[in-house]
Amino acid sequence: MSSKWPAGRAGAGATAGVVALLVLTTADLGQHYRLPLGAALALGAARALGLALVWLRPAGALPVSLATSAVTAAVCVPVSPGEPWPWPVTGVFGHSVVLAIVGARGASRRELAGWWLATQLVGVAGMTVAPERGSWPGLLTMAVFSAVAVVVADLLRSRTEARQQLVEQEGISAAERTQRARLQERARIARELHDVVAHHLSVVVVRADSAPHRLTGLPDDAREEFAGIAEDARSSLTEMRRVLRLLREDPGDGPSAQLGPQPALGDLAELVAGTRRAGADVRLDVEPLTGLDPAVELTAYRVVQEAVSNAVRHARGTVVDVQVRRVGGELMVRVVNGSAGEQAATAPGSGHGLVGMRERVGLLDGRFDAGPTADGGYVVEAALPLEGEGMA
Repeated sequence: MSSKWPAGRAGAGATAGVVALLVLTTADLGQHYRLPLGAALALGAARALGLALVWLRPAGALPVSLATSAVTAAVCVPVSPGEPWPWPVTGVFGHSVVLAIVGARGASRRELAGWWLATQLVGVAGMTVAPERGSWPGLLTMAVFSAVAVVVADLLRSRTEARQQLVEQEGISAAERTQRARLQERARIARELHDVVAHHLSVVVVRADSAPHRLTGLPDDAREEFAGIAEDARSSLTEMRRVLRLLREDPGDGPSAQLGPQPALGDLAELVAGTRRAGADVRLDVEPLTGLDPAVELTAYRVVQEAVSNAVRHARGTVVDVQVRRVGGELMVRVVNGSAGEQAATAPGSGHGLVGMRERVGLLDGRFDAGPTADGGYVVEAALPLEGEGMA
């Protein structure tokens, strides 16, 4: 339960209720019971305090209200046999209202039942100690009103819980609609990739495979080149299909690892070999490491893949050095190429390669840096943390 005075009209109503209970309790006790005005005012303030605590300190409201009732019964003597005792009228209404509001604000049924029983025990104790001040049937008034307060509190609490559940369900429905829209967009992107990129890659495979048969008199090195192009295109198609399955997969259906094995450090040699077949001079230096987190290996592989691809596009004809080694508690990835001079390629790039590498490394709390070297080349460096990894 929150401990804050209500705002707006609710706050004004709560303030008016507290003031009204103070005035009415003081007047009731001062007129109908043999009690000095100062004592009546003190008991009225205590009664009003119990009501105020409903908003400020809900856990203390009922103890204060019930204690005030007990003290009132002990010190008040009716001016005539017709006056209610041990429960004055303002005590009945004040305590019942506190019981109802505390219950409506979240007290459990068991707690409310316990406070209802404690209230009746206070009345029974008062009649047992001073039976001449009141009558046993007079206890029914408090029993009935406090029971009604408990029932009303339970109904109000149930209504509040139902509203909260409705709000939660609406929030879940909105999240489901958002997720469904996201999945639909991913499926649309997958269709576009399949219809455009995958189609063109398939055409490249077919043309590269059929070129030696369609073109007569090709030298052996040209045939090997066409075979390499076809093989690289097939590998790209395999990666594309993996991406398409990932886009179509609902994240709630299971881990994406089930879609197929992800590339790791052991696949770098094949990656470099494919790049060499395209005519690039790539030199690979990888320290043998085992037991690494698959996410670290995948990130290192993707960084090398993108960095080598950039070097081949923008610095064709230069030497590309790739180093992957453990330094302390980090896996260091370094890809550097020399200056291309006037041989710089005109192949366009998407402009998102460096951003993608930086984001991948950042997801593992690693460090990433890229920039030109002093001799006009370019260097890409990534440091991936290896804390907790077992390595041979």
